[in-house]
Amino acid sequence: MDKHSKMKSVLITGCSSGIGLCIAKGLKDKGYRVFASARSRDDVKNLQNLGFESLLLDLSSSESINAAVFKLYEMTDNIYALINNGAYGQAGALEDISRDALDIQFQSNVFGWHELTNLILPRMRNVNAGRIIYISSVLGFVAMPFRGPYVASKFAIEGLIGTLRLEFSNTNIKFSSIQPGPIESKFRENAYLAFKKNVDISNSHYQDQYKIMIKRLQSGKNVKFTLPPEAVLKNALHALESSNPKNYYRVTFPTKLFALLGNILPSRWMDYILNKS
Repeated sequence: MDKHSKMKSVLITGCSSGIGLCIAKGLKDKGYRVFASARSRDDVKNLQNLGFESLLLDLSSSESINAAVFKLYEMTDNIYALINNGAYGQAGALEDISRDALDIQFQSNVFGWHELTNLILPRMRNVNAGRIIYISSVLGFVAMPFRGPYVASKFAIEGLIGTLRLEFSNTNIKFSSIQPGPIESKFRENAYLAFKKNVDISNSHYQDQYKIMIKRLQSGKNVKFTLPPEAVLKNALHALESSNPKNYYRVTFPTKLFALLGNILPSRWMDYILNKS
């Protein structure tokens, strides 16, 4: 018998580092058959060296997404779960963000997730079983200044997965959103690179605010209440294994606090708190 025949297969995007890599390692250790994807060939090679079945998958490219899924189904007939994780954060005041920069943000963080999900769902429908997990953010339900493109993308995927949950409510396919707050990763490092590429600081009205933001993005120190990526793994395992997974998993103290405050405070009070945060 094929050693993979009884293993549940999981496709994970954005596995080069951080949350994606942690979840991939954790699920592999738990006996799942993990297909760990990344957008660069070097990262795919590194994942293969770690013992993963790895796929080249760039969420900003429809061609790459379709090629990855085609290869996936050459390797397995059954996919139990998809964990959409690969994303990046475009920092900057919305006034300084061009349409092209916003489009690039959505290509990776929203449109790619939607296309990949739609390519995976038919196989799940065939067996009337499966799990779809979106790694969202605290910024999927609250807004913060100078993070507008990322906030908009996370609000969008919350809308997508919430709608999917309703449309598939008569099936055994379950949908969960995991909403981390500050997690140890390369997120700030990558956000700074995107900021430098797409924001013209010299002509901005926000130069003073950007100085503070850049210092934060470049700092090697974690912000208060930062947790290791294993905190996200714990919730991903519950979403995969529970017979009644939660719709939302809120990770870290800030995420839980803002969810609570959003339910009890007037919106103007929340705006004040979020501006100060």
